[in-house]
Amino acid sequence: MTDSLPEDVADVLDLVLSLDEPVHVALRRQVPQLRVQSRCKCGCGTAYFELDADAVEPAPTGLGTVVAADVPLFTETGVCPGEVLVFVQGGYLSWLEVCPWSDDVEVNLSAARRWLQPPS
Repeated sequence: MTDSLPEDVADVLDLVLSLDEPVHVALRRQVPQLRVQSRCKCGCGTAYFELDADAVEPAPTGLGTVVAADVPLFTETGVCPGEVLVFVQGGYLSWLEVCPWSDDVEVNLSAARRWLQPPS
């Protein structure tokens, strides 16, 4: 998606923002302007973004914080150990969160890349 983001973050954003609906289209236009400000220290891969809001248009999500994408993860055996969420604040990409639901399966951004099914 962009050379400015780490490959793992860019790949996951590409998968979870793949719908051709107005919010996803607008958010995909923001991705080339994104930078990773920080990452969660636990190793899950959650990434917090910084974005020059003057360089892009906001997505039609309203002024508050919303979940613009919520995509479950499915392992090769069909188990759903977690999900990936994309948060938007005031219409601008804010962070990508990797959410494990169990301690039985390690869920991180690397695993999410393998297990993500594009939303339909």
